[in-house]
Amino acid sequence: MIETIIYDLGGVLIDWNPMHVYKNYFDSEEKLNYFFENICTHDWNEEQDAGRSIVEATNILIEQFPEWEQPIRDYYGRWTDMLGGPVEGAVEIFKQLKDSGRYKIYALTNWQHDLFNIPLVRYNYLGWFDGIVVSGVEKTRKPFPEFYQILFDRYNVDVSKALFIDDNLRNIVAAEKLGLQSIHFKNADLLKEELVSRGVI
Repeated sequence: MIETIIYDLGGVLIDWNPMHVYKNYFDSEEKLNYFFENICTHDWNEEQDAGRSIVEATNILIEQFPEWEQPIRDYYGRWTDMLGGPVEGAVEIFKQLKDSGRYKIYALTNWQHDLFNIPLVRYNYLGWFDGIVVSGVEKTRKPFPEFYQILFDRYNVDVSKALFIDDNLRNIVAAEKLGLQSIHFKNADLLKEELVSRGVI
């Protein structure tokens, strides 16, 4: 019996992708791959999700890679261009769940504190949540158990009656270790099929 639904945001309800900026940025695929594998890496970005300022993060890389200064600056300088809008079909499912009145619905998101204000003002549906826990505010992030626990404690979530939706398999594995039923999000159609099969909608 599901009483609570916990959503990830980026890649599930919001199409956030650096490729919206960098897909045709460089003159070769080799440069593009090098940039993301060695400079603006996933691990570097997650430090901002865990609370580091974007100014500090940018300056660290410019000092290490001065010849890449402009593309480094553009990572956050053009960050709003990385927001591609709502994920097709997923917001409609969210609305259906919200309108049913059957569930408390929360968001648990890895997101840099200051940057999270931008989607908050851009996407009205973020106001539908009963609560949002943001990694940059809490200074910890998924997949660390303490981040999930903050949401459980703050909103008195019964983990045995909660369902977690995330596009990152690493975060799904961590959630399931904590006893959360989970759905690995791939697209809205598959999500709806899964929710129907579980009797959630």
